[in-house]
This record gives sequence, structure tokens and C-alpha cells, in this order.
Amino acid sequence: MSDVEEYRPKIKICGLFREEDIQAVNDSLPDYCGFIIDFPGSHRNVSRKRAYELRQNLRIEVSPVGVFVDRPVNEVAELMQYGVIDVAQLHGNEDDEYIDVLKAAAPDKEIWKSFIINAGDTKEDIEKIFRQAEKSLADVVLLDAGYGYGAVFDHTLIGSFKRPYILAGGITPENVSDALWSLKPYGVDVSTGVETDKLKDKEKIADIIRLVREVQ
Repeated sequence: MSDVEEYRPKIKICGLFREEDIQAVNDSLPDYCGFIIDFPGSHRNVSRKRAYELRQNLRIEVSPVGVFVDRPVNEVAELMQYGVIDVAQLHGNEDDEYIDVLKAAAPDKEIWKSFIINAGDTKEDIEKIFRQAEKSLADVVLLDAGYGYGAVFDHTLIGSFKRPYILAGGITPENVSDALWSLKPYGVDVSTGVETDKLKDKEKIADIIRLVREVQ
């Protein structure tokens, strides 16, 4: 990105599972919203049928993202082909072969791949993760601290990461502006940071989206 280009970071609100969540993003209009599909390990989990139902009431300005952990590729492709989601975000052990198959099945859709940085990872571990992320065939990569637990990794580790990325893990209204100004990621992915008692908080969603838009 050159000095003359305007920086316009994207924002995704993830983990929607109630009609109230859809209304909240319809009111505040993030770029993306996420449904965690068929992953019972998350309290935000929804079935494919429920994702379809919620998507029906979503405003066209907000692109729906399906978040998956090692689901059969045909299940993911079907949701993309039928327009339930615009983006598949892969959060498990999906490799480039999996991504290739998905791209062939839904060539007009985007594929994102998450790369997890754990608290106990050594410098060598992180460098290896970054090399994998830089070479990924995904359209966009996420650098994340986990699976929606609100954890934050050391952002200074990102250094000279060599491709655009979405920053995830522990992003809140309190730290989002600093993260955007200092790192200039392609965008941010937020879930726990806009919740109160494990439920999406309409005011927090509105607040963080306002803060991201102010960076533009």
C-alpha cells in the first residue's frame, strides 16, 4: 500500500446466532458478519439450517461468512453455491488441497484461512506459522489467538509479515484503534470483544464499528 492510498480497514462481527444479533449488525453495518457452523465446541454454534434462516434477514450491505473447523468440503461448498455465505473461513487443519477443491466448487466466492498463534509458541514456531500463512492459497489469511476465547497474542510478533491479513483475537473497542493505526491490517475480526455475558451487545458492536470507520 502506497502512502497516497487511503487506508480503509474492514471489520467482521463474528459468532452471530440470534435474531437480535442480525438486527445489531443490520443497524451498524460491518463489512462482514460470521456464523460458526456445525462446531459444537462453541456456544455460538449454529446449524447449516439456522445459518440459512439468519441470513435471510441480513442486509445486503453485510457479507455473510461461514466459519468452519474441519468440515467436509462438500458441506462448505454447498453453502457457498446456494448463496448462504459469501466467504468460507477455515479454522481447522484445512490445507491447500482442500482450498483448491473449494475454489473449483465455488469460484466466485472468497476463502479465508485462519492461522493460530498460541501463547506458548516459540519464536521459531511463530516464524513457521507465518511462512505457512504467507504461502497459503486462501484469498485472505487471519492471524488469530484461538477459537473465540478473547485471547490476544503479542502483536509485535507480526513484524514484516508479507501479505495482507485480518487481525483476530481479543480485539475490543478499547484496543481496536491502536491496533489499526500501528499494524494497518486488512481488517479486524471481533467476537468476544463485543459481547456481554456471552451475548452480542448492540452498543459495543456500534461502538467498535464507529471506531473502525474513524480510521478511514
